[in-house]
Amino acid sequence: MRFLIDECISPSLSRYLNQQGLHDAIHLRDRNRLRDPDHVVFARAIAEDRIIVTENAEDFHKLARRVDLHPGLIILPSVARAEALRLMEVVVAHLVGIGGERPQDLLVNSVLSIAADAEIELRPLP
Repeated sequence: MRFLIDECISPSLSRYLNQQGLHDAIHLRDRNRLRDPDHVVFARAIAEDRIIVTENAEDFHKLARRVDLHPGLIILPSVARAEALRLMEVVVAHLVGIGGERPQDLLVNSVLSIAADAEIELRPLP
């Protein structure tokens, strides 16, 4: 899966995902794009067909509602770095478990939210 990790999340998440050899994850810091406005981040994710991983649900929900097609959002809770890694593992396992060969496709025009207790909600957006 292809991910764009928002600046509110530790860059260690993108390194972790890439080390598995199964994903292509980029953190905004790695592109010298820290402090880009959310609409610029969202446009970049669409252009590169990357799922946005963020804690910033409200702003990205608004942006997603304004377009006909987007690669999807994953909303993590604001938790410590190690817990964010664990929750992302749960998200990836969930998507792979229900998504078959192309789990990324499940998130097209959708948002997946995971709570601190690892409860997952996947719903269309818009």
